[in-house]
Amino acid sequence: MTQTATTHTATTQTISIAPVRKSIRVGASQAHAFEVFTSGLASWWPAGHAIGKPPRKTSIFETRLGGRWYEVSEDGSEATVGKVLVWEPPHRFVVSWDINSKWKPDTSVGSEVEVRFVADGPKATIVELEHRKFEQLGAEAGASMRRDVDGGWPKILEIYKKGAES
Repeated sequence: MTQTATTHTATTQTISIAPVRKSIRVGASQAHAFEVFTSGLASWWPAGHAIGKPPRKTSIFETRLGGRWYEVSEDGSEATVGKVLVWEPPHRFVVSWDINSKWKPDTSVGSEVEVRFVADGPKATIVELEHRKFEQLGAEAGASMRRDVDGGWPKILEIYKKGAES
């Protein structure tokens, strides 16, 4: 009796989803712009943009390498947005964006957000945001998340600008 083994080679297709890049000029020093975006997050992040159990009480950005960006709900429960992967004040930070395409916390998938603060004189800063690695969510979910944040980040940055300039 002769046995034949058949080998099937799975074809893996690497997907690539373009990053979202947004920038805004803020009338504030580089150090102040960085501080408001990070440790001052609770003062400007929109209340309606929450991933945890509503209503959200506050948003916290732990200002250190390995720190968390998380929300605390009125009932005390926490929802993690991401973790600080790079911490270089007042120049830039990178955080994981541990949110799935249904806008729920999910550490099994995640994209990445880098925010750079480039001094534009002593009283102005160009804030450059890049949201990337959407392919880590999969093709459909990654494309969906990219569409959502491409439309959302400009509004968020305008709100941030008002907070940084006040």
